[in-house]
Amino acid sequence: MYSYKTIKESSEGLYKEKGSKFISYAYHITCEEEVAPIIQSLKKQYYDARHHCFAWKLGADGKRTRAVDDGEPSSTAGKPILGQITSNDLTDILIVVIRYFGGTKLGVPGLIRAYKEAAIDAISNSEVEIKTVDVYYKVTFGYEMMNNVMKVIKEIEPKIIDQSFDNLSSIILSLPKDKEPLLVGKFEDIIGIILEHIEDYE
Repeated sequence: MYSYKTIKESSEGLYKEKGSKFISYAYHITCEEEVAPIIQSLKKQYYDARHHCFAWKLGADGKRTRAVDDGEPSSTAGKPILGQITSNDLTDILIVVIRYFGGTKLGVPGLIRAYKEAAIDAISNSEVEIKTVDVYYKVTFGYEMMNNVMKVIKEIEPKIIDQSFDNLSSIILSLPKDKEPLLVGKFEDIIGIILEHIEDYE
């Protein structure tokens, strides 16, 4: 997996059914810790709403997910929201749907449809972007190897994240995962450098 789809910025949506109003918000997120503050802020803003249901998906592989019904019948709210995230092949996204009850019960099929449509509207109002899956490497080398190292960098064009030049120099590089074999192959051919893969660079 070399790329994934997410939304660029926050967006809003709306769906109405038999007096009930479903206000939806979509957010680009990068970690689970971002979710709670957003939910708390919306609950404060829409303090008089009956339900604040949501779903999120994280990671380039989209394997980390959660769906919350917030008092609605099981799987009638969070699951259909998550379903739209999945069907649109999105990740690193949170969608919250706030419901104002209109006095008429919608039933299970009606609720599923309403939360689904509200999520669809938020997604349709967002700008989708494709991001590359990046990998990080630290290259350590003696000053005399500088030209060899810079020649590879110029050829493959990774992004230089950090660098330190001394008798023993180091450069931290970021590049799309599909270019990883090329970078590793080029540096493995150079004697006298140390190439270290960085799992999680912050």
